[in-house]
Amino acid sequence: MDSDDPAGAAPEGKPRGARAPRAPRADALRNREKLVRVARAAFAAADGTVSLEGVAREAGVGIGTLYRHFPAREDLVEAVYAAELDDVTGSVPALLQELPPDAALRAWIERYAAFVATKRGMLDTLRAGWASGRIATPATRERITAAVATLLAAGAEAGSLRGDVEPEDAVLMLMGIFLAAGTVDSAPEQTGRLIDLVMDALRPTTAG
Repeated sequence: MDSDDPAGAAPEGKPRGARAPRAPRADALRNREKLVRVARAAFAAADGTVSLEGVAREAGVGIGTLYRHFPAREDLVEAVYAAELDDVTGSVPALLQELPPDAALRAWIERYAAFVATKRGMLDTLRAGWASGRIATPATRERITAAVATLLAAGAEAGSLRGDVEPEDAVLMLMGIFLAAGTVDSAPEQTGRLIDLVMDALRPTTAG
């Protein structure tokens, strides 16, 4: 039984009809996390509409559990989008700890590409939700640009990236690549070559 909210006894000293608010149960939180994780993979891989029944089945819960957490498709899409955006923008400090700034930027761009791929699978729902107000409009461009600015500043300080590049310009170059990859039959190898060209443009040049 996968119910997230089974009935329980009233707290001692309180009438049965007057329950105190309580935190979500651990199994309910786990179910929600599983649903979001499965949905993220499904939206990234989908060529068409993602089946909510398929998401629930893959997560190992009933469709009723999915609807308790996400009453409408827009609610699940919003949760997936928020999780993806948090991951891609929040990954910068760890990458800079693990890698030199230029390598960290290259690794981050790969992560950004995965974010764009996931977004593409739910774009119609996002657009409709933003237009209707059912989904809050996130500050996506600002957060992505801030992440790129941090990486470029670290690279400029280390001497491995140019210090005269506007972060917004770099973001627009990447968006152009990912938009083209999503609208034409572009092989992953070609996308990788285009990213390499962007990296070459962001590295300092030496006069001959």
